[in-house]
Amino acid sequence: MIISSTTAMTRRCFIIGHPVAHSRSPLIHGHWLAEHGLAGSYERVDVPPAEVRGFIARLRAGEFVGGNVTVPNKEVVLPLLDVASETARAMGAANTLWMEGSTLRGDNTDAYGFLAHLDACVPDWARRTGTALILGAGGAARAVIHGLVERSVGRILLVNRSPERAVELAASFPRTVEARPWQDVAELVGESDLIVNTTSLGMHGQPPLEIDLSALRPGTIVDDIVYVPLETPLLAEARRRGGIPVDGLGMLLHQAVPGFERWFGVRPQVTPELRAKLEVDIPRV
Repeated sequence: MIISSTTAMTRRCFIIGHPVAHSRSPLIHGHWLAEHGLAGSYERVDVPPAEVRGFIARLRAGEFVGGNVTVPNKEVVLPLLDVASETARAMGAANTLWMEGSTLRGDNTDAYGFLAHLDACVPDWARRTGTALILGAGGAARAVIHGLVERSVGRILLVNRSPERAVELAASFPRTVEARPWQDVAELVGESDLIVNTTSLGMHGQPPLEIDLSALRPGTIVDDIVYVPLETPLLAEARRRGGIPVDGLGMLLHQAVPGFERWFGVRPQVTPELRAKLEVDIPRV
């Protein structure tokens, strides 16, 4: 593990986005810093897309050793990197940055976080998943599909309310991903072993995700990357019908692991204690 020459006492990290006040990443990294007795900090910095280049100059100047990037800046930072990981290039976005000497590097850990949480919740999910149904066609959907392809899921069905976006994303994964009309969702539910909601529908303050789960087969895994509320209406209905619900909080927790290891030289663990701390902070809605 290569760590910046900056001393541990001055090791500062960040999350940038616009807005960013809602981010729970400081809770995660603050917990790990305390758990491992490390001197350092992790702070929110509100940076609009037009000001990202200026912030990156501060990073290069040594004010920070690295940090995270959230919406809407994940795509903005990519061309500013000296070296982007293969995954970040495939995603067209980076969410984890670090300085390695004078070289600014970036990665995308969203697919890793999605897979790690799914592995923890349903260890045999890949063996039992022949067909996956993905709801949404944005950046999160791209990360989820990337992870599923990496794990050799052979058939991935993609639906989105704007069909042209689904067609465009499916074209990035030829022979594996098939774009289907949104109105086919009720039928596709019955064909799927894994269903993943990558949209913001069902999130607190957003419109509900209205899909018919009457064809859901018992044992179907239903993963919602939304974590406010922890149990979305989609997950509650999946549970009622005998599905296996997987909430979005674990993805948030697991995607943070590689960055912390890069910045502080210790690989942290996602523990029940950490999850409980985050659950307390999530509003009951």
